[in-house]
Amino acid sequence: MAPKWRDLADRLAEQIRSGVYAPGAPLPQIRELVETGEGSKETVHKAYKALEAEGLVTSTRGHGTVVRPRVPLKRLGIARYDKAKWRDGDEVAFIADRVASGRAYKRNEQTQTVSQVEANSLVAEGLGVPVGSEVYARARLVKEGTQPTHTLTSYYRPEHVEGTRIVDPTPGPAGRGGGYRVLYDAGYEIDHMREALFARVPTADEVQMLQLPAGEPVVELHRTTYTADGTIVEFAVGIHSASRFAWEYDFKVPDSAQDRKGQE
Repeated sequence: MAPKWRDLADRLAEQIRSGVYAPGAPLPQIRELVETGEGSKETVHKAYKALEAEGLVTSTRGHGTVVRPRVPLKRLGIARYDKAKWRDGDEVAFIADRVASGRAYKRNEQTQTVSQVEANSLVAEGLGVPVGSEVYARARLVKEGTQPTHTLTSYYRPEHVEGTRIVDPTPGPAGRGGGYRVLYDAGYEIDHMREALFARVPTADEVQMLQLPAGEPVVELHRTTYTADGTIVEFAVGIHSASRFAWEYDFKVPDSAQDRKGQE
């Protein structure tokens, strides 16, 4: 049999999910639930801490325990990389996200640091270089207003970006059209990508950097970008606050059997 605090937490969680307690609404004070017979002060406190750990509520001094607001989701997918956005215009990926979601943005909401680092095993495999090779790391922190939403660090081979705007640490995208426009102008037009996504528990540094509430997971993105001849021109690792993003993809369903018939 579950402990009393777990039963209380489950009932409150169901009420939150069904809308009895709306986003931003406060839960009853602990003493109120104690007085109505829901359990001891310790029982109610444990139930509230469980809800906080599950990401359903936040607790702050002076405001009590409130249901977490549900921020409208941005849409991320292949459309954010449309060449017309960055080659012919100035909609780099994070700006394309905001435009698609009807959200305001400022270019300096993306800050960045650029440095030369030794490729670890992940980066080396992503870029196709030996472990320990010198590569450029362009680390960005993206905010919406004052709230961080995600980090993205792109890694490049020095021969592709040395002396370009990509290695300029000025806040905001790397000039008009961002990094992909820089690569395009340097003769490295991007052609196709591979992305991998997985959710995980954030590290302590990520909790602090992204200002994550208790119980908030992150989604890690690995992106490999190629030219038409298969040259890898970028490997990127992104860490996204899970509740602020939804991934949406629209693509043609493959039929490998039909493709084989066409090759015969």
